[in-house]
Amino acid sequence: MTKEEADPILLSLFAARFMSVAEAMGRSLQQTSISTNIKERLDFSCALFSPDGGLVANAPHLPVHLGSMSFAVRYQIESLGKDGIHQGDVLLANHPSAGGSHLPDITCITPVFDDSGKQIIFFTASRGHHADIGGILPGSMPPTSKTIYEEGAQIKSFKIVNKGEYDRKGLLKHILEDPAQYPGCSGTRCLRDVESDLQAQIAANQKGINLIHGLVKEWGLETVQDYMGHIRANAETAVRNLLRQVAKENDTKELLAVDHMDDGSPIQLKVTIDTEKGSAIFDFEGTGPEVYGNHNCPKSVVFSAIIYCLRAMVDQDIPLNQGCLTPIEVRIPQGCFLDPSDEAAVVGGNVLTSQRITDVVLKAFGACAASQGDCNNLTFGLGGQDEKGNHVEGFGYYETIAGGSGAGPSWHGTGGVHTHMTNTRITDPEIMERRYPVVLREFSIRDGSGGAGKYRGGDGVVRDIEFLSKQIQVSILSERRVFRPYGLQGGQDAQNGRNLWIKRNADGQRKDRVVNLGGKTTVKFNRGDRIVVMTPGGGGWGAPEKESETNQSKSTYSHIDKRSGSLAEREATSLGA
Repeated sequence: MTKEEADPILLSLFAARFMSVAEAMGRSLQQTSISTNIKERLDFSCALFSPDGGLVANAPHLPVHLGSMSFAVRYQIESLGKDGIHQGDVLLANHPSAGGSHLPDITCITPVFDDSGKQIIFFTASRGHHADIGGILPGSMPPTSKTIYEEGAQIKSFKIVNKGEYDRKGLLKHILEDPAQYPGCSGTRCLRDVESDLQAQIAANQKGINLIHGLVKEWGLETVQDYMGHIRANAETAVRNLLRQVAKENDTKELLAVDHMDDGSPIQLKVTIDTEKGSAIFDFEGTGPEVYGNHNCPKSVVFSAIIYCLRAMVDQDIPLNQGCLTPIEVRIPQGCFLDPSDEAAVVGGNVLTSQRITDVVLKAFGACAASQGDCNNLTFGLGGQDEKGNHVEGFGYYETIAGGSGAGPSWHGTGGVHTHMTNTRITDPEIMERRYPVVLREFSIRDGSGGAGKYRGGDGVVRDIEFLSKQIQVSILSERRVFRPYGLQGGQDAQNGRNLWIKRNADGQRKDRVVNLGGKTTVKFNRGDRIVVMTPGGGGWGAPEKESETNQSKSTYSHIDKRSGSLAEREATSLGA
């Protein structure tokens, strides 16, 4: 067997071994972290990268992280140079221009050197969503941000560990002092959690390094790196075959799709397939300009959505890696909201726009109807900089809320799931109520919110949270509150989402007020106030076979008007919502 040939058994073995390294890193990170975000919600990703920064293998964590992390690794290689990265270094970055997604997602990158300590043979990296890294609001997911400075700490390249020495002073400067310099902004409101979780990421990376050294010792560096290349080549071949198959089945080499964010900004895509080469151009010409808001999307996240969609459509058991993108050329118009300026706010791009890009790609390929197209980002907390400029320790809580997935040519959508670009869990009620001043009044399936069709879209959920403390800052950052998740091939659209503020009247003489919060807002809640988040469903596929299978109502409020089993909606109905 020559060096260029790959043994199919060893190919499968090494794919599993590389993935097991990332999985072990993830288990280490979960076990040693302390925040709700990472330990309970599993809002993190771990992966293994080649010496040039290409993705080799990842655990099945968050797709939105995994496709973009290679940009972060490559940025450090290019900015520091190989002579600037030493054994014992650990690098931090979260800025979009440095391969970041949004600022709460901090990437920890560690080089893996050979036994001589002179040659980098791999990189290990972990990305975790931190509960609060400063900015204008607790939770660092402000729905009203207009510039990136309002969203918290910005790190392009920082050695949290420099040749084995932990730099705590530098860390405090980056996450506590620097973000507070901007008007109305604060440094991290929960330093203890952030620092501890970063140390857990460092430990997780080291776990990966130890396992890689064991693999090299067992098989030899040359064989390990050869199969790293073979695995990527295998993924490339699978994607090329997919593209040829799609062009043949659709009898066209051009695929077109367009969809809109709730503010009307279009995402337009044309996929041009070269059947001879098995390659494709993904051209986003016609996409709207940078927005005066925060759903601008870093370029690296666009690549995350594309690599995820391609991997999801490949009918072959291959690890998601850089080879999936080798046949793909991505063209993004400069200045559009998929390639914004360095100053643009981007916190929603990672959790809202990424989902819409996914819908557009899957729509172009005719793969399935729209999912909920949203992560339903809820944050609340206290603390930060007071009126005198003093730092007040507090807390920040963040969660994404499930919805419905879209139906496809041979399957029904799934209700109450985190769809596509997110793969996190929801916080257990017992943990949420023990750690934070809240009561979870209801968490249920939103019956009938999925689109009807031959194959029905999945239902969204209802999440009703009551607050037990006054003056808690509550923020919601969501989409699909205007445009419904669409059905395909005659399938019906799903219900869009809705966010309600049930404002308690303390005097007891009047009914509580019900206020529609809209898709993106922040409000101070008092004791007894509640937020009720009703998430979108997924679109249906194919025309319904019976009239009775169609959606009962096209009203935006049909879920409140017609369903009486839900505590939140029964009360909202009685209050005239």
